[in-house]
Amino acid sequence: MSHVRTHPDGPRPARPSRRAVTASAVLGAFLVASGADVAAARTASADLRLRLPAPTGPHPVGLTTWYLVDRSRRDPWDGAIPVRELVATVFYPARGVRRHPPAPQLGPATAAVFGALAPYQHPGLPPAGVDWAATMTHAHQDAPASPVRRPVLLYSPGGGDPRGFGTGLAQDLAGHGFVVVAVDHPGDALVVEFPATTDFRDDVVRTTAFRQDPRADPATFATMIRTRIADLRFVLDQVEFLAAGGNPDAAGRPLPEGLARAVDPRRVGVYGHSAGGTAAAQTTYDDRRVGAAVDLEGYLDHPGARPGETGPLFPVAEYGVNRPLLLWGTDGFPDRAGMERSWQALLAHPGGWTSRLELRDAAHWVFTDFAAFAPQLQQAGLMSAAARTDLVGAIEPARSVPAVRTGVREFFARHLCA
Repeated sequence: MSHVRTHPDGPRPARPSRRAVTASAVLGAFLVASGADVAAARTASADLRLRLPAPTGPHPVGLTTWYLVDRSRRDPWDGAIPVRELVATVFYPARGVRRHPPAPQLGPATAAVFGALAPYQHPGLPPAGVDWAATMTHAHQDAPASPVRRPVLLYSPGGGDPRGFGTGLAQDLAGHGFVVVAVDHPGDALVVEFPATTDFRDDVVRTTAFRQDPRADPATFATMIRTRIADLRFVLDQVEFLAAGGNPDAAGRPLPEGLARAVDPRRVGVYGHSAGGTAAAQTTYDDRRVGAAVDLEGYLDHPGARPGETGPLFPVAEYGVNRPLLLWGTDGFPDRAGMERSWQALLAHPGGWTSRLELRDAAHWVFTDFAAFAPQLQQAGLMSAAARTDLVGAIEPARSVPAVRTGVREFFARHLCA
């Protein structure tokens, strides 16, 4: 039985509720935004429209959204939710895009809440002056898929970041012949927008359950990564279901034409940023279906029980992995020494399965769409040079965006397409 509450004409449409747009909980700097903060951000000038770099591949790109429900798990962050709900965006090579308009980067409810709360997650982002709902992708909504079996990549975003902030890389990968499934992790992500309400969730928007950095609490961090791994493995199950002719969408929404014939579940990679990188690496260790993975600056150990103490390594770092794994970091990451312990442990294993890269003049969120957005915000006078450097580094997007795109694409092409 579907858990989606329906109206006579179908699921209740997604729209920002009053409770959603006055939410007070926020991740990031781990402060709490007041209702006045949110209201001010929503009513302030929203003149700047940020631009995503265009994909570089030979294929036009399609996009569709899945609402997924894992009925075998309860939600770990909200005891009132008896299932694990997920939302994912699928980017894929399209057969054609005529009459299929480009999709927005963020849904309307996501954009409203993100604009109000993001400055607390990323100090230095402007509380007003940006129309977060106006940024368009270069992917076309529900365009028919090119019916050729393609390698599948799962993407797990960094802690707090909506999946939409991995759009630039995902759409570029799709333009070069990959199917990319970008996954939101509700309760962990800053904001997730669902297609409808349910009997157990009376809002289409869900904000984060975190009130402090998850690495400040070992139990919270362990639950966070364990949940993300289970989420990714469930999404991979749904990819297999799709390839067999099923429809993974729990609301029963139609799939783009040809999508079932566009995925090859025998060629799967996983990549992720920050906590998503941790999950990607450990999922590769846990699930033999994953053939290659990229960890974009994610820890591979647990935090210590007390400040200054080290915690246990994740099994992927302690025992190694016998499939290709790329560790990619920046020279501007504040806790490079803390990350070095687990990365060196993994790199020390024999076999040459794990490799490492470092992006210079860069900082942690250079692996996301902030690489392109932060310089635009600085140029518009909405972000200081220091805040831009803290977020993505001094590197220019003309160098960082192609470097990350090319590095990730060539890694997966070498190991999944050869």
